[in-house]
Parts: sequence; C-alpha cells; structure tokens
Amino acid sequence: MLEKLSIRDIDFKGKRVFCRVDFNVPLNDKGQITDDTRIMATLPTVRHIINNGGKLILASHLGRPKNGPEAKFSLAPVAPCLAQYIGRPVKMAPDCIGPDVARMVGQMKEGEILLLENVRFHAGETKNDAGFAKALAENADIYVNNAFGTAHRAHASTEGMTHYLQPAVGGFLLEKEIKYLGQALAYPDHPFVAIVGGAKVSDKIAVIENMMAKVDTLVIGGGMAYTFLKAKGRPVGKSLVEEERIDLAKRLLQQAEEAGVTLLLPQDHVVAAEFSPDAQHKICSDADFPADWMALDIGPATIATYTGVLRNARMVIWNGPMGVFEFDAFARGTMAMAEVLAESPARSIIGGGDSVAAVKKAGVESKMTHISTGGGASLEFLEGKILPGVAALTDKQT
Repeated sequence: MLEKLSIRDIDFKGKRVFCRVDFNVPLNDKGQITDDTRIMATLPTVRHIINNGGKLILASHLGRPKNGPEAKFSLAPVAPCLAQYIGRPVKMAPDCIGPDVARMVGQMKEGEILLLENVRFHAGETKNDAGFAKALAENADIYVNNAFGTAHRAHASTEGMTHYLQPAVGGFLLEKEIKYLGQALAYPDHPFVAIVGGAKVSDKIAVIENMMAKVDTLVIGGGMAYTFLKAKGRPVGKSLVEEERIDLAKRLLQQAEEAGVTLLLPQDHVVAAEFSPDAQHKICSDADFPADWMALDIGPATIATYTGVLRNARMVIWNGPMGVFEFDAFARGTMAMAEVLAESPARSIIGGGDSVAAVKKAGVESKMTHISTGGGASLEFLEGKILPGVAALTDKQT
C-alpha cells in the first residue's frame, strides 16, 4: 500500500468517483441496522471525496444473496443512516448497473452521494465477470477501494473494475489497515509476540508459519492448542483435537525450536463436562485432566505466564481467542489477555474476527493501537498472501 496511490494523491473535483466500501452491516428482523461500526469507519473517506468536489458513487455487498435481488439483503437501510452521519442527502439507486443508474449518475452534482444497490444481486460480482465489471466502471472516472474486509476477494467491484477504470486508489480505511498490518510484519518492534487462538490448527497453519520467521514468542490458545498438546503426548481428555493434524503440529513445534522462537502452550486448563454455557467445570493440570472432560479455556497459571509475556512485549498481534469466550464461564483467559494488552505500552494490533469481538466484550477496544475491520482479509494478510483488492490498485510512479 505504501507503493500504491491513495485518495490523498487525487483531485476529485467534478469527477464521478466509484468507491467500493464495506457496508455489510447486521440487520434485525425489521431491517434495522444493529451495528453501524462499518458505516462509521467509511466516514473520513466519504467526507474527503465530497468535500473535494467529487460526485460520490458508493458500492457494497450485504450478506450472501443466492438468486438475484432479495429484500432482506437490500442496502436501502444504509442510505438514511449514512445521511444522518454525513449531514447531507444520500440517494438510493434501484440497482448497481443499468440505464436507471446511468441516468442518476448523470444528474449528480459535485458533493452529492449516490448509494448503489447490493452488487451481489448480480452473479457477475463474485464471479469477477468482465462484462459486469465493465458495466460498473462505465459510470465513473476514478476508482477508490475502501473495503479492506473484501480485499482478499478478486470480485468485480474489488478487482475486475480496475482493468477498465484508472486511476484505482486506496481509501483512508484501506490505507490504515495496510499501514498497521504491513508495517507490523515488515518492521516489527521487539520483543514481538503473536497470539494465535481459535478452534482449529488447520485454520491458522499459514499464519503460524508466516509468523514463525518474525516473532520472538508465539502464544497458542483456544481449541487448536490441544492438537499441539496431544502432539507432545500431553493428556487432553475429550478436548477438540484434529487427529489428522497431529503430525503437522509436531512439525510446527520443531520449526519453532529450530527458529529459536518460544512457542507457549497451556499448562493448566478450565475443563467442562460438556460444551454448554452452564456446564459443570473446574481447573485442572495435566496430572489430573479428566479423561471424559474437555478444555474450554486456559487456566490461571497459563494466564499468568501468557500475560507476563505480554507485559514485556513491544509489539503484539492477536488473532483468535484463548477459549470459548462467548460463554462467561470460559471467557476469563481471553478477557485477561485483552485487559493486560490494553494496559501494556506495546503496539497492539487486533487481527480481525473473534479477537475483535473479544476486545469489545472486554470493553478495551479504545486502548488498542489498531483493530482490523477485515476478518478473512486480515487472516490472509497475516499469512503473507497478496490481497487482490490491494494488488489491483494503481502503483505510485517513482
């Protein structure tokens, strides 16, 4: 992103600006928005374009419509919400391409905003169909991508359009994401700690392998820890274990040792008789791990070890919880990590998905250096993959 054009580099006056945003917001049964975080995150980019005389055409997906338009996936509820925040009208288009949209764009004045209907109402969006991408591009002079959450998808509105519409530049939100995640991986402060959690090793293999070459300490939690523990011959009862990944876990443990990376695993556990929020539970060590119980959180000794590492870190990237934090009885490990990280002087980057929900549950989101808005995109970036939506942007001339 540091080598791609951003909206700072562009004169928008009088130009038709197609801006891909992430308005994939949750709606209740009445079609009301229940969390407007993603809308709020776009406001700096929206204001910059309209305040500089652009005719702003906003595009997004919402949900996963299967067969064309569905009322429950309409972006119509977003228009009045955005208008309220921005302090000017937001017109709602009946579609994202076609003669009606072309007419509405043609009537736009500088500083006006038009919200297109859900791009996924057309099958060509997710198929990155060239004809659909070209039809989207025909209504604009400049392309802006501000949707980091979909930057890992090569879809028509995130990648395909850039073949027909230049310049293609990054918005403030995309720029911020790449800056924090990219600089963290390219120029880390040491000690550098990665916290990797979640249910399955298979979901995080590439993250662990990519981080192995960069971090000083790798902290493993969540269900995935028990595949590693079983690989080390430790008792795990009926905890979640990916039997087919045990050899992989052994290989990753060996890689960490060879790379001189400290890889930490739980030393005690909060175990439960069943997977439920009110299950009978207790703390145990390896020595007294019940054969027919399952681990659903890390125990107090592990919390002490893990948080001690965080207190001494200068940079921390966190992707995935320590336990089943959705159940209060098994949230302590994850909450403790969030609370200690919030008080730490370390640069703290929360890498999307459940980690974001955990930090919000702990009420410490404002104390983190950066909270990523992209779940899958954050994960793929941490894996070291190139994001199609970023790669497609126009290069800066050196």
